[in-house]
Amino acid sequence: MSFQDMERSLVHPKEKRYYVLSVIFSIIVYLALIISLVGIVYLIIGLLLAFALNLMTLGFVRLNGVRLSERQFPEVYERVRKLCDRMDISKVPDVYVTQAGGALNAFAARFFGKNMVTVYSDIFEVIRTGEHELLDFVLAHELAHIRRKHVSHNILILPARLIPFLGNAYSRACEFTCDRIATYVTASPAAAERGLTMLAVGRDLYADIDVDEYLHDSEQNRGFILRMTEKMSTHPPLPKRIAEVRRIAASWWPKSTAPNI
Repeated sequence: MSFQDMERSLVHPKEKRYYVLSVIFSIIVYLALIISLVGIVYLIIGLLLAFALNLMTLGFVRLNGVRLSERQFPEVYERVRKLCDRMDISKVPDVYVTQAGGALNAFAARFFGKNMVTVYSDIFEVIRTGEHELLDFVLAHELAHIRRKHVSHNILILPARLIPFLGNAYSRACEFTCDRIATYVTASPAAAERGLTMLAVGRDLYADIDVDEYLHDSEQNRGFILRMTEKMSTHPPLPKRIAEVRRIAASWWPKSTAPNI
């Protein structure tokens, strides 16, 4: 089975639903603004501001970050190429490593029509401990955003992205999708768990965390404020992402044959 055929089952069920709602809402907003002369001005200003902020952020990364290549971290660069092959991504995006004051993050973006991935150095440094599979998961997650065109859709659904209960719901569904794709293409549920746990407690502590206890404690966190906090977030809670990785991995690989568990 090709990746394209498998991809349909990897996409989280809510992604398409919220994307369709976001497109409909955004088109209505765009049409309303176009009809109004004043609205056109606001629309142009808003799009220009969004473009300028995105340009400054990505420009800073390209000016200061280190781009992976055959000469810069060649082993990781080759792993990126292999991930792109598995995911039917024809053109390998530029991958940059940049320092961000200890922040643990990575993101996919487009810069003048060109895809790129940025990985903060505190994540990238796990290669020093031999955790290449953990980094593979992080990279595959960001490549999945590119594969699914999540970044390309941002301008189209920009109005919806500004509505927390719609735009954030779509964003959370996209994160689940990318976790699922990354787990599948790396065939390492354990690395996916470690990578997500690292985002919770940092590079130096994640190996000492009892993940079962972490998930159990999360299940006890209930109440209106916590539910509202989740609904207003662009990313699902990390324990829910870990639980989803476990659930979907168990459906793909029986326990006796599961890789890296």
